[in-house]
Amino acid sequence: MAGMVLDHERLDVYVLALDFVVFANGVIEALPRGRSHLADPFTRASTSIVLNLAEGPGKLSKPDKRRYYLSARGSATESAALLDVCLRLGRVDEAAQRAGKDVLVRIVSMLIKLAQACEERPSDP
Repeated sequence: MAGMVLDHERLDVYVLALDFVVFANGVIEALPRGRSHLADPFTRASTSIVLNLAEGPGKLSKPDKRRYYLSARGSATESAALLDVCLRLGRVDEAAQRAGKDVLVRIVSMLIKLAQACEERPSDP
């Protein structure tokens, strides 16, 4: 059983999302004490990308899968907004903010494609 792989582990976007959680954790750890209003939602949003990606592929119906991919997308865009807030408040520099957002743009793009693949299409006549 050592070689067994779960469905979500086969997704490139899942690996990228795990990389982003590591990046986000670095930003969160660098925040000064008293910034839980930034740290808590950033922890939740970045982790939610990964968790929704883990749960979506395990669903049997396409609409259920799509819902989880879109939820992960929402968490990715929320993470991008949190990076913007951190930049404006001087908690990350422009290079770090841009690096994080570049990863998130890739994640969002991949999630959109996954969600589109799960859309119900009317049958051709």
